[in-house]
Amino acid sequence: MSRERSTPRRDGLAGWLRGWRPAVSMASRNLRRNRVRTVLAVLGVCIGVLAVAALGIFGNVLALGADDAIGDIGTQVVVSPNADAGVESLSNADVAAIRRAVGEPAVVPLYSDSATVARQGDQTFATVYGIEEPALAYEAAEGRLPERHRQGAILGAGIAEDLDAGAGDTVRIAGAQVRVVAVLVESQTFSPVAPDDAVFLPESAFSADGYAQVLVISDSGEEARIAADAIREEVNAREDRVDLFELAALVDEINEFFGLLSTFLLGLGAISLVVAGVSILNVMLMSTVERRQEIGVMRAVGVTRRDVLRVLLAEAGLIGAVGAAAGTLLTVLLVAGLVVGAEEVDAALALDPTNGYYLLLALVFGVGVGIVSGAYPAWKAANERPVEALRS
Repeated sequence: MSRERSTPRRDGLAGWLRGWRPAVSMASRNLRRNRVRTVLAVLGVCIGVLAVAALGIFGNVLALGADDAIGDIGTQVVVSPNADAGVESLSNADVAAIRRAVGEPAVVPLYSDSATVARQGDQTFATVYGIEEPALAYEAAEGRLPERHRQGAILGAGIAEDLDAGAGDTVRIAGAQVRVVAVLVESQTFSPVAPDDAVFLPESAFSADGYAQVLVISDSGEEARIAADAIREEVNAREDRVDLFELAALVDEINEFFGLLSTFLLGLGAISLVVAGVSILNVMLMSTVERRQEIGVMRAVGVTRRDVLRVLLAEAGLIGAVGAAAGTLLTVLLVAGLVVGAEEVDAALALDPTNGYYLLLALVFGVGVGIVSGAYPAWKAANERPVEALRS
């Protein structure tokens, strides 16, 4: 029983394929009969697919570039005392509560002050932070960051450049001579704590009653968001003692902007494909009008409506498929040309696998536009009465 039932299914699929094979062959012959019109229709689809794919890839490369430039800023949360609530500094109890709330992420409390920093006649004004574990939050470009900061000064990249100072040199901070133990890597982020224009001293150099800020350093933006929510629930449970500066929220807004930009660019490209679809619709309508007698003869000698529909849909599908394939190929060549010829274009971003989504989207969209545009003319021709078609 199962063998008898499976045979018709295989025959049905084979019959369906056999029905489309002559239709595609006849459609190809019909399109070659008017080459100029066919080439113009294919060119319209090609340009539309090129616009969709190229603009989509362009928007995606911009988003990837921005994400790469932003770096890891979304992994940091800056906790400050809430001045509106009368909190002027963060106590040891506040820091302990923050540590309990966040769990795994590193918690780095900071004292804060300001002072002049001078070396060999050059001087600048800088923010001076007191920090105990600098290696948890920063990396050294020169020298070595101590696990426990007990003596010496750590200079931000900007201060070191202004004073032409490096590890091992001596600088004068608020009139006191201090040896530089390390220079930090240039920061790629922006926040209330700006390490490039700052000097980091041991906590023992400060006599303040409380901390000015607390840095929470996470491994990912999602972990930073969870940590920020936990701090609000734990530390601000009874009163809003702290303000939070979430860099992850800024990253989300930037990513949302580039997502909207990509959608807008895709919309612009889609307009070109819609125009190409109208062109295919016009070509197919003109073709069916010109071949009205031919279609009438076909119907009169026994060709079914389904076969006529297949032929005309195959014509529209071939126009869409050839145009979409050509547009996709041109997009690949365009991107490759930009990578080779323009130094400003980052090859890693241009060749990112996610760009393949836009190539596939444009290809499918181009073929779909061809089939949809040919559906009405095909239906109209297939359902016309043979007698009326022959009478014309």
